[in-house]
Amino acid sequence: MRIAYLVAGAGGMYCGSCMRDNRLAAALIRRGRDVLLLPLYTPIRTDEEDVSLPRVHYGGINVFLQQKAAFFRRTPWVIDRWLDAPGLLRGVGRFAARTRAEDVADLTVSVLEGPQGRQAKELDKLLTVLRELRPTLVHLPMLLLLGVAGTLRQGLGVPIVCSLSGEDIFIDALPERVRARCVELIRTQAHQVDAFIAPTRYYAEYCVGRFALEPSRVHHAPMGIRVEDFDGAPMPRRGPFVIGYLARVCPEKGADVLVEAFCRLHGQGRDCRLRVGGYLGGAETKWWQGVRDSVARRGLTGAFDWVGEVDRAGKQALLRSIHVFSVPTRYVEAKGFPVLEALAAGVPVVQPRRGSFPELVDATGGGVLYAHNDTDALVDALAKLMDDEPLRTQLGMQGRDAVRRLHTDELMAEATWALYERVVGGAG
Repeated sequence: MRIAYLVAGAGGMYCGSCMRDNRLAAALIRRGRDVLLLPLYTPIRTDEEDVSLPRVHYGGINVFLQQKAAFFRRTPWVIDRWLDAPGLLRGVGRFAARTRAEDVADLTVSVLEGPQGRQAKELDKLLTVLRELRPTLVHLPMLLLLGVAGTLRQGLGVPIVCSLSGEDIFIDALPERVRARCVELIRTQAHQVDAFIAPTRYYAEYCVGRFALEPSRVHHAPMGIRVEDFDGAPMPRRGPFVIGYLARVCPEKGADVLVEAFCRLHGQGRDCRLRVGGYLGGAETKWWQGVRDSVARRGLTGAFDWVGEVDRAGKQALLRSIHVFSVPTRYVEAKGFPVLEALAAGVPVVQPRRGSFPELVDATGGGVLYAHNDTDALVDALAKLMDDEPLRTQLGMQGRDAVRRLHTDELMAEATWALYERVVGGAG
């Protein structure tokens, strides 16, 4: 059985979904499975070994140009191939990462329209490549690519599986007219997919309601990480209490909320530090500088560590240097991979009580939940763990052990492959 697994690059940004897809493909390949990871839009970026193939399909430059001008919908494929060069796409991707959802609203609809959209040529090229690869099954990375499902299903004669990846966040940021059209297109094309895979039970249930997916086709495969990267006893965490954040640095992820909670803890006379790491896009640079300026105005620059974007080793070092971890998202989180990585390192978490977080915290016993959008509740939860070292240790160890039982990449690969077999066998 050969799997053609499509993965959506994120324009030079570390993206949780493409990192998940790469980890899953790597785990399957390690188990001897025939999996081909094909990047779309741009090359993917991951802090682990990249197992994707070098050629990019639905290249971001071509997709954009075809949206804007009819001329590019008729150019020879050889010219398109030049525009799909990975190096060129990486360079352009640095600017694309600044793009807001509303800026690509019409393009999003067009891609969802598949053969009727302005990127029909890209769909033809993808079908041609997949015919050469002769997959047994095609795995789509998200609902926003459902426009290709019918063409691939009919053209290849193989079943289609699709990941559920937090698409609602992007869709909700679109203008209302486009948002409604996207949901309509997803609902009308969902029947072309044999099975959907959700990272959490919460998001599986949410998508059934939001996108009218048939419940029997929606499955849950637990998220998994490479836990051996976090093996070994956690480093001693003496000295000032250190709060950690490691995710994309943006308002949606709530980095500024955690900064405010940190400042309020200091206002209570508590000796603590805040260590923040993660990808900072160009669109958020001015906003983040304002957040940092607010820390300086309160005289807390000396207790605030901005480490910026980190690689795999930097991630491990940051997690080993903190007492507690928190990413207080404003939106409703569908996944939560940073939480699993913190728990794998033995670090307890403090997360909003909604979305995927209650599911992860309840299953692992590795943290504390607080009322979302309530900064005072976040401050209280952090203060509770700051004052209770035995509780911190207990939560950290419970979470660490549970991730190794429930959330390894091997378990994720095993569950996903079992679903592939059921779908190919006609029982999906």
